[in-house]
Amino acid sequence: MSGAVKDTAIRVERPAKTLRELALDKVREAIVNGYFLPGDRLVERDMCAQLGVSRTIVREVLRHLESEGLVANLPNKGPIVAQLDLDEAKQIYEIRGVLEGMAARLCAQRRSPNIVAALETSLQGIRDSYRDKDMPGVLAHTSAFYQTLFTMVDRHVAWGVVNLLTVRINHLRSMTIKTKNRDIEGPRQMAKIVEAIRNGDGEAAYKAAMDHVAAASAIAEAVLSAKESAE
Repeated sequence: MSGAVKDTAIRVERPAKTLRELALDKVREAIVNGYFLPGDRLVERDMCAQLGVSRTIVREVLRHLESEGLVANLPNKGPIVAQLDLDEAKQIYEIRGVLEGMAARLCAQRRSPNIVAALETSLQGIRDSYRDKDMPGVLAHTSAFYQTLFTMVDRHVAWGVVNLLTVRINHLRSMTIKTKNRDIEGPRQMAKIVEAIRNGDGEAAYKAAMDHVAAASAIAEAVLSAKESAE
């Protein structure tokens, strides 16, 4: 065995993610998927036991999620899962509509079969996940669909803006994708975006993207209004 091989034969590989990052992913996923509900208290001691990590890591995770808008720290109560705010939701959908409509139009103008193929792959993943009742899969493939929409036309800054909102967008999506007929209407609306892009019709692509966001916004508004009325 050569010296070079000996030097690396028993090396411990550094994990791709730190324990803190893994814990952050788990808690974020638990909030987005509804394991922790809006208003639930996030007790450090309980979370240490559930996650199997130290209190220091739990505190870091909660601080990070507070910066993302998923956790609120209330006086005399401590950290809770943030309540979804109706006005904030409307603003998020307004931003989504403008940016996604722009990206869809640019994709249509690019007339690239590669863009269409990538979008169709994500759209099929969404349909398959709905069929299998895999809601995390629906969220993952939906995020991939929009990442393609932006990055394939080199709109990385716009994608960066959307990506900053992705956690809160997915929190809203986790509600809207479970509503009646969304498993049919959502993919159907997204298919119209893909079809317009395939046809090179920028205005139709823009309109289809805006219509899809408007439909999701209306659903979220109805769900959040009902929750506010019940409280």
